[in-house]
Amino acid sequence: MSKKTTTSAACPCGGPSYATCCGPYLEGAAIPATAEQLMRSRYTAYTLGNEAYLLATWHSSTRPTEPIIVAGEKLQWLGLEVKSALRLRQRKAESDDALRQDTVEFVARCKLNGRAQRLHEVSNFVREEGEGGLRWYYVDGSFPE
Repeated sequence: MSKKTTTSAACPCGGPSYATCCGPYLEGAAIPATAEQLMRSRYTAYTLGNEAYLLATWHSSTRPTEPIIVAGEKLQWLGLEVKSALRLRQRKAESDDALRQDTVEFVARCKLNGRAQRLHEVSNFVREEGEGGLRWYYVDGSFPE
């Protein structure tokens, strides 16, 4: 389901405003500096139906070849809760340049065909050279429940 987001609207990921949160990433004006920022921006891309951003931020080793967004699917994203970003606690001991892998645990809520759903995932990310320098990519995830 695609919807328009204005610059003053709250960000779908829970940030105060789309323009100062995920908007710059989805519009190509900035690159997420952390795995959590990338995960939040990917959630926002799902809520907006931005498949191009999802594919561009998916690691080439696991990127799907079939469509991610299903046209006509009655899907409404309702909210995101970040449970933990593993490396945030460990980062003090490492330089940002040394940080090449990270995990983010989250719960995303949605309605699919009117039925409430909950996606609890621990996402794996890698940071490597890409367009514009070092950038984070989503690799895969596991479902702890």
